[in-house]
Amino acid sequence: MTEKTDYLPPKVWSWDKESGGTFANINRPIAGPTHDKDLPVGRHPLQLYSLGTPNGIKVTVMLEELLAAGYEGAEYDAWLIRINNGDQFGTGFVEINPNSKIPALLDRSGSTPIRIFESGAILVHLAEKFGAFLPREQPARAETLSWLFWQMGSAPFLGGGFGHFYAYAPAKLEYPINRYAMEVKRQLDVLDRRLAGSEFVAGSEYTIADMAIWPWYGGLVKGWQYGAAEFLAVHEYTNVRRWAEQLFARPAVKRGRMVNRVVGDPSEQLHERHDADDFATKTRDKLAATQS
Repeated sequence: MTEKTDYLPPKVWSWDKESGGTFANINRPIAGPTHDKDLPVGRHPLQLYSLGTPNGIKVTVMLEELLAAGYEGAEYDAWLIRINNGDQFGTGFVEINPNSKIPALLDRSGSTPIRIFESGAILVHLAEKFGAFLPREQPARAETLSWLFWQMGSAPFLGGGFGHFYAYAPAKLEYPINRYAMEVKRQLDVLDRRLAGSEFVAGSEYTIADMAIWPWYGGLVKGWQYGAAEFLAVHEYTNVRRWAEQLFARPAVKRGRMVNRVVGDPSEQLHERHDADDFATKTRDKLAATQS
């Protein structure tokens, strides 16, 4: 069916009204801060400012995996940035990430603090800092980085494209939903074909490529994204589903998914993380609630 529309784009676009849909209150065509607000700083070398979205989960999974592997220097404070409230437009956050997107990391382990923004850049920074989850030898290193950047380039079609028009837009429109559904299914097929002959995305080794891709595409096939599992027939992608379950069985992945999470089952939410014992406290609280 061809959709009819009377909309004729103006010669010069102007921002004269909200775009509508979810997140309309924080969308704007200009950058920079909207208010003064300093960021809190904890006691650990790594200060993460984030939210438990797929992009945020990438980094908390990486940090929890590093700690599980014995890298004590990976201890971190995770501060909650509520993007619906516009926290990402505070002056302190914009100083770390001028793009005003989560996650943002401040590495205070050296004499001069280092800011890192964009989730892929954070994963590479941490991998190189600790010498973990990114192969040093070729061709494994190139394969890992290729898949990492595949995710960085592909996920906007899943989230900003399909997710927006299927779940968040003010009206359901056939053309954009079909267009982006086709692309998401193509991406799932790319991943499924790769995982048919490989235990992990980049090969036989678990890497930052898996950590980057899993929150988006693993979450999609597990039914966590946009309520679209049936619509996209995710059951068809058996290799992606196998890989998604394999990663979700890892304790560090489960912990990473909890950090800065504010939706879903309250027992799976840890709004801020400042110490490894925060998870144990959450577990004790959950147990106490079931016994009360």
